[in-house]
Amino acid sequence: MTGQAAVDDLLDVLDLETIEVNLYRGRSPAVAPQRVFGGQVAAQALVGAGRTVDADRTVHSLHGYFVRAGDSSIPIVYSVEVIRDGRSFSVRRVTAIQHGRPIFFMSASFQRAEAGLDHQAQPPADVPPPESVPTLAERMARYPERLGIWSRVPQSVDVRYVGEPGWVRSGDRPAEVHQRAWLRVAGRLPDTPLLHACALTYASDLTLLDSVLSWHGEVWGPDGFAGASLDHALWLHRPFHADEWFLYDCSSPSASGGRGLATGRIFTIDGHHVATVVQEGLLRRVGN
Repeated sequence: MTGQAAVDDLLDVLDLETIEVNLYRGRSPAVAPQRVFGGQVAAQALVGAGRTVDADRTVHSLHGYFVRAGDSSIPIVYSVEVIRDGRSFSVRRVTAIQHGRPIFFMSASFQRAEAGLDHQAQPPADVPPPESVPTLAERMARYPERLGIWSRVPQSVDVRYVGEPGWVRSGDRPAEVHQRAWLRVAGRLPDTPLLHACALTYASDLTLLDSVLSWHGEVWGPDGFAGASLDHALWLHRPFHADEWFLYDCSSPSASGGRGLATGRIFTIDGHHVATVVQEGLLRRVGN
């Protein structure tokens, strides 16, 4: 499933069922890996938090921890705790629960729009435009055996790596300090700021940890590494649309002790710095 059909499926996944006041239930896509994708649970948690906040306040940051692997075959319950509603900010804490135990928890902060100082980092200048970069499907046509379940799940986000992705065969990836990719939701989203923030949260987990492997020219899967997100933090700086192209400029400042830290800056196609992301992940070498 690709294009608008896949985006509509993502919107359905993000449309949580209300169980009780501040209590919601979410599902995974019908075709999904056994372990719930981290971007999905973070985005669903943000949906739950956002439903408890006044519409004139938009999310500006979230900080989450993945504490257990989620099971994609059963629903996830999201419990939202109202921490504070001040004159300018609202803070929520969300716990995602399966089998009576937390699998993920997140704090999110929302702010009422106001004026202030304005400056930003500049985007990298040497990146080709997205239309000139091969799609992930085109890059991976040489490696169909390495896609596995990912070749069958809905492709709601168009991902275009500027360099080689971590899904190629071991030895086929040059070491690069920066990993850059163009992304956009592969269809149209409703003009709802919270949905665009949730979609960006979802997409921000797709390629970020791969920048740790990129530093060493390493890959995922056989003769490479298996990984899992440990935490995820995202700051939203400016308005954006997740269904328009954005550049994800990622790098890894450190890796040690089986963990790798990755940072990413997100720029619109016209150069506005709209978000910053930081994630630490567990990375373990696997055999053939």
